Amino acid sequence: MDRQQEFVLRTLEERDIRFVRLWFTDVLGYLKSVAVAPAELEGAFAEGIGFDGSAIEGFARVYESDMVARPDPSTFQVLPWETASGEHYSARMFCDIAMPDGSPSWADPRHVLRRALSKAAEAGFTCYVHPEIEFYLLRDLTSDGSEPVPADNGGYFDQASHDVAPHFRRNAIETLESMGISVEFSHHEGGPGQQEIDLRYADALTMADNIMTFRYVVKEVAITQGVRASFMPKPFSAHPGSAMHTHFSLFEGDRNAFHDPNDPYELSETGKAFVAGVLRHAREISAVTNQWVNSYKRLITGGEAPTAVSWGHANRSALARVPMYSPGKSSTRRVEIRTLDTACNPYLAFAVILGAGLQGVAKGYELGPATEDDVWSLTDTERRAMGYEPLPQNLTEALHAMEGSELVAEILGEHVFDFFLRNKRAEWDAYRRNVTPYELATYLPVL
Repeated sequence: MDRQQEFVLRTLEERDIRFVRLWFTDVLGYLKSVAVAPAELEGAFAEGIGFDGSAIEGFARVYESDMVARPDPSTFQVLPWETASGEHYSARMFCDIAMPDGSPSWADPRHVLRRALSKAAEAGFTCYVHPEIEFYLLRDLTSDGSEPVPADNGGYFDQASHDVAPHFRRNAIETLESMGISVEFSHHEGGPGQQEIDLRYADALTMADNIMTFRYVVKEVAITQGVRASFMPKPFSAHPGSAMHTHFSLFEGDRNAFHDPNDPYELSETGKAFVAGVLRHAREISAVTNQWVNSYKRLITGGEAPTAVSWGHANRSALARVPMYSPGKSSTRRVEIRTLDTACNPYLAFAVILGAGLQGVAKGYELGPATEDDVWSLTDTERRAMGYEPLPQNLTEALHAMEGSELVAEILGEHVFDFFLRNKRAEWDAYRRNVTPYELATYLPVL
């Protein structure tokens, strides 16, 4: 037993923790959990916890269903709220999913990201990310198709002192910080009830774990405040969607490989090639970074989200941006990818963005000129005429682009790649068969 496992077992005893929740995600990014008693944990470290993989989305077919969840002791954290009886706390650990012979499961999103990070390490790089996570606070969650009611009427950076939002953000941040998840900023976003909380940068695997924890914590804290939190990309037609703009940087040891003090943007050749890789493969990876039918209601003209393949400096209509908040400070040079929405599977999304960027670095892709055009205000025809390749306009376009991508198939692995395509095609088919309230209101009275 290693020292980290000993620390976990000792903490359980000292804190009188009665349950440990072992967490992992399915291919779609839904959080899964199994609770074990502390007395069972030493055995779980040694042998894992067996489960039926065929019952988890995308994990296994019925004739190869035996799988094992192996808790990662480095992710151990005490959950900062008591049980219903008010007497004891529980804890959580993320798991790596393995086959009975001990080999990693090809369907484990955490393993997909580990593979991408291993490829980066072979090239001498460590990948760090910093996400800006947006979401809505709602009075309640509707299930009848009616539009939800925001928890407040605040706007961008509003204090909204008489609404629930400031108290919610304070409680959410205190909870996250108590679990070792560092928060950099928080504020009210542009839509009524819309919030943003930015996490301090960390390595990509740790951050993917943190995002899964973040979603869980935010929803739990919201319930204690009498509201509900939603990470749906576009819950309102008239208000902005919820993005997860994510800053990427590659380090070689302690040196930021993206920094070049002699470049006008202070962006190195490695950084430029990384951006070029993301842009060249942007359409292919869209189905992963924006994986839901609803995701493409955000990626529309006038929606304050990227609609075309482009990059820039201060241009927030671009897909990729090179921010200059701290000129001359080498450690802060990074690239902001603005396509991701808040409901993606972070393990897979980080993997495909990193893989596309590394492809650009390995192949020496050339980065075209930065755009200063307001891409938001252009029509699709105008974008094409000016040389901007449009992003997919719906899920089926994104799946078509992904289907032909050898790069995405390599990054995700054959099993995840095939399951993801099948599942998302089924989602699109179900969506296009559905008659929407818009169609009924628009056509029924007149046709």
